[in-house]
Amino acid sequence: MSPSHQAPPAQDYLDRSRWPADGWRLAETRFDSSDLGVTETLFSVGNGYLGLRGNVEEGRESHTHGTFVNGFHETWPIQHAEEAFGFAKVGQTIVNVPDAKVIRLYIDDEPLLLPVADILEYERAIDFREGVLRRELLWRTPAGKRVRVRSSRMVSFHDKHLAVLSFEVTMLDDAAPVAISSQMLNRQDGEDEYHVRAEAMGAGFDPRRSERLDRRVLDPQHHCSDVETGRVELGYRTHDSGMTLAVAADHIFETENTYTTRAHSEDDLAKMTYRVDAQPGQPIRLTKLVTYHTSRGVPARELVDRCRRTLDRVREQDLEQQYEHQRAWLADFWERSDVEVPGNEAIQQAIRWNLFQVAQASARAEGHGFPAKGVSGSGYSGHYFWDTEIYVLPFLTYTSPHIARGALRFRYSLLDHARKRATELAQQGALYAWRTINGEEASAYYAAGTAQYHINADISYALTQYVRATGDTDFLTREGIDVLVETARMWADLGFWRSEEDGTFHIHGVTGPDEYTTVVNDNLFTNVMARHNLARAADAVRMLAERDGPQYDQVLARLDLRESEIAEWERVAAGMAIPYDEHLGVHPQDQHFLEREVWDLDHTPLDRRPLLLNYHPLVIYRFQVLKQADVVLALFLHGDEFTADQKRADFEYYDPITTGDSTLSAVVQSIMAAEVGYADLAYRYFLSALFVDLADRHHNTSDGVHVASTGGVWSALACGFGGFRDHGGSFTIDPRLPEHWEGLVYRVTLHGTRVRVTVRPAEVELVVEDGDAATLTVRDQLVTVTKGEPVTVQLHGQGPRLEGEPPPVPGRRRSDGTVITAIVPGC
Repeated sequence: MSPSHQAPPAQDYLDRSRWPADGWRLAETRFDSSDLGVTETLFSVGNGYLGLRGNVEEGRESHTHGTFVNGFHETWPIQHAEEAFGFAKVGQTIVNVPDAKVIRLYIDDEPLLLPVADILEYERAIDFREGVLRRELLWRTPAGKRVRVRSSRMVSFHDKHLAVLSFEVTMLDDAAPVAISSQMLNRQDGEDEYHVRAEAMGAGFDPRRSERLDRRVLDPQHHCSDVETGRVELGYRTHDSGMTLAVAADHIFETENTYTTRAHSEDDLAKMTYRVDAQPGQPIRLTKLVTYHTSRGVPARELVDRCRRTLDRVREQDLEQQYEHQRAWLADFWERSDVEVPGNEAIQQAIRWNLFQVAQASARAEGHGFPAKGVSGSGYSGHYFWDTEIYVLPFLTYTSPHIARGALRFRYSLLDHARKRATELAQQGALYAWRTINGEEASAYYAAGTAQYHINADISYALTQYVRATGDTDFLTREGIDVLVETARMWADLGFWRSEEDGTFHIHGVTGPDEYTTVVNDNLFTNVMARHNLARAADAVRMLAERDGPQYDQVLARLDLRESEIAEWERVAAGMAIPYDEHLGVHPQDQHFLEREVWDLDHTPLDRRPLLLNYHPLVIYRFQVLKQADVVLALFLHGDEFTADQKRADFEYYDPITTGDSTLSAVVQSIMAAEVGYADLAYRYFLSALFVDLADRHHNTSDGVHVASTGGVWSALACGFGGFRDHGGSFTIDPRLPEHWEGLVYRVTLHGTRVRVTVRPAEVELVVEDGDAATLTVRDQLVTVTKGEPVTVQLHGQGPRLEGEPPPVPGRRRSDGTVITAIVPGC
């Protein structure tokens, strides 16, 4: 039984004495050093370009210090135990850049150290409407003096290069000498998390964590401090990748107390120090304006100039204007994106925290992808995966299509890299890297990396979904069509025809989403997605031929495309092999999947989970056991290609053997459990996904936010309980509202019209919030909703509802008559 099956009620996930339920805020009411890594992630602030982990301001008590710039990376040679042609050669890892968060406080020359300090009052919180992390505490010093300390931290959505920090100290009862040291610190040479691990796999290997470099990564290029202006600057160049970075900070110091100021800079440190003769009731306030600029090769001195221009501009403005910009950006975001569950503050809080994380990971990514951990941590080395297209982009496509468009244009920008990679693997067309930052393959373990060819189809799926939802044919004809054509070419070349099977097309030697079963033949997910990729590429080209002859001719010339190719894609799509077992009545995950023994998850000790960290891959590969949804994901993405009975049978077969070891799994299992009728199970899976980071359900939240899961939460709500589907470009709603919910409200933007969907137990209400009109099908009833004229559709009858959970696989018989049994390896 998977961990999600054992999910406790929502109120048991968090200690509400520490984490009060509030629909718009996440707050902690006491400091606890035992889970610093988790809280550093939960309270990270970012905008998709720049991210600051939620480290305490004082800079000493931290699990992992972290400041990250999307796409800013170092490279290193991958040393394989045994080399082979086509293996990834150059690793890429996101760089932990100089930390400008550090503001150290001394009272009577005694430092504020939270783990040992006498803290009388404490709250740290972020309001999702404000986008500012705030902390307030009351400290009784070793000398018995009470000190009020307030701080805030904001990464601007309005100005992608800007962060604004504040730090305020007030002596309440007694005078005292106060020192504040505001620093920009570049941690190097083992001071933090740089220790090279160049081997592909080795002792203590965990593929979810970042590579660690034991050499200097950032070579100093510039440092400067100015006591008169309060400005400090640092500049660097990465040792191997050659990328450059500059960071600068302006300090605004305000107090009625007497004070002195000192400035200092060196290669890896720039700081301003303030020594204050503090009197009771006289606040000391420091505002720190910080800016980061990066480049693939522009000299650091030019980036320093950019930093200066950013700070000069901000200094000329009223500081409150920065906070107003932040509130305005978020007001617009929530107007488009909010999902409401009336009457449940705990659930509402968790939903908004998850959606807020998507904004922090994507809003200003501009020209980059979305790292698996956003800019909240170094997990997965800051790489971009298929997660973006399948789990994050649906939310953005239907709520913030301009951000989705930017992400797809980024994939287009990598097309030449994908063409090169396809050539390396002896294929035509283009093959996108499984994990990458700069477009080159960075996966050292090909079986669970490069072999996941489905990334091509995932990108094409997201592209098609975006175009159908937005009507953005301009993007399709100028750039998107190139992606569709080159990925279709790869599929047509990768597979082969079997004439003895009446001309079916097969794809061998690939890995699907389930990384516990690798390098297989006819993986169902891959084949279904490839079929879609091929068909949509052909459709796009033929549509262009009908609508824009000159543009069509340009595409043919640009891509050296022939009519015979287009016809071949259509033939391959029609002939794609889709495995099906008539005896068991299910779709095999791959050609030989059902021949394997079944892993007994019910009797696998919890200390042997996740399986990938406790069993050799060869052990796992011999069994029917899934890391994450595979066939079930295909049922969701292409539900119109399967019957209701097939969906239920497949779900019942695969759910009991799915470990949920991947955070990508629960949202999909929730959606399909809801559709086929397992309502209680759907809700438990939903809670597991909803709290995956908030409750550290996978024990690795300290590595950063699971961004794909946060995006998937929207799909679980809108598509699972809200019943929204977009198969074939038709928008349908067939809800599965949890019995104990009063209702569910979500928004979708269709061709520029934003529709608010309110699901109640017996009806669905559609309201146009922005735009003119939209047409949807609600439980088989076609309706058009226009501005100012809401439509309410009565729900006659409910969807299927099944009690309990799917029956276990053991006990079923294969087509040869043998009974399926389950075992635990080594037991």
